Amino acid sequence: MRTLEEVRATLQIAKLKEEDLQPVTHCLTFGSNVTSGDYCLMELDDTLCKHIEAGKSLIIRGDKDEHAVLCSEDETYDLKMADTSNLLLFVPGCKTPDLLPDSPAHPQLVHAQIWGCSNSYWELRRQRPKLKKLKKLLSESPYSGPPYGTQQEVPQQKYTMEDLLGRIQASREEIEAHLHKIHACEIDGHWRMLDFDYELKLLGHVTQLVDSESWSFSRVPLTVCLEELVPLEPREMIEHCLNCYGRRFNTEDGEVMYALDEDKVCSATAQMLLQNAIKFNLAEFQEVWRQSVPEGMNTRLDQLRGLTLVDCSSKPETISLLRVEDLPEDTLERFSALFGIREKWTQDDIEPYIQDLCGEKQTVGALLTKHARSSMQNGRKVFNSRRPIAS
Repeated sequence: MRTLEEVRATLQIAKLKEEDLQPVTHCLTFGSNVTSGDYCLMELDDTLCKHIEAGKSLIIRGDKDEHAVLCSEDETYDLKMADTSNLLLFVPGCKTPDLLPDSPAHPQLVHAQIWGCSNSYWELRRQRPKLKKLKKLLSESPYSGPPYGTQQEVPQQKYTMEDLLGRIQASREEIEAHLHKIHACEIDGHWRMLDFDYELKLLGHVTQLVDSESWSFSRVPLTVCLEELVPLEPREMIEHCLNCYGRRFNTEDGEVMYALDEDKVCSATAQMLLQNAIKFNLAEFQEVWRQSVPEGMNTRLDQLRGLTLVDCSSKPETISLLRVEDLPEDTLERFSALFGIREKWTQDDIEPYIQDLCGEKQTVGALLTKHARSSMQNGRKVFNSRRPIAS
């Protein structure tokens, strides 16, 4: 091992002044059997550093045919290998100047052993969770209600939360939030999506009861709902329906109430009317829709943002089903699909279909500027594809 005199001799050869350097010199040697493949480095931001220091774990997720992502409890990160021109050394116990005690009066030599080396590291970048696959998996076994009489449920692929965590590239919190968004529920330990017709059937039972009892949509008592509707459907399904289409609260007396969400009820009704139609005359649809929702609820086209597409250029004007959840997750593929559906979009029309693509500090306008071209048409700004349109 080197001595202090040998270090000073090396400094003279390198024409470096000892007084310009730190008083503590680390003398490094390679350990036995050191290879560059023994360790991997990962660059962490402050949030993930604190996550690890708190004793929490990070998990790499993805199927064999997918690009791997890193997940914490509530966030998802893209994993990308980055190369560096400088060789990175792993030296356990090595202390940087800020970790050393007060500067010693005389130069010191510290011997340290290199355990590994690498010329690359994993670079992390926060990304949107990939959740479209979640609905696809749950759609394999939609729940249509309990079997009646001697009927038995057809065996189908079902997924527990652990199954989903192993298949979906998202954190647990992101998966749980999306399960709530798509109205999934846990039945016998497995997460299931409700068949849409069955979901509407449950909602119909609730709204008909509200009408027959002359209740306000903002004060629907849970206890009475269950007493009246449990003979028709399972208790858990009635309560699940109320959670999907209402807001739960307690009265001053401690009674559990629900306030039905007019927008959600009207939106579900519109989806039911449009699901089997390619296009619908807009004026006729609005009339049928108004007559189909529970009496006392008001329909508005803004309730259907991200669900339907209105074509004001056709005569007569038409409306069709276009759900944002059915579009590609990838940004470029999303824009390609949208411009394949319609050549030119106003920002108001396209916004509900790209809002979820925006990053934490990105606006819809900035996203459009990056991925679309703008022009004026009939006094309005419209956006079309940056890619040339095939003739």
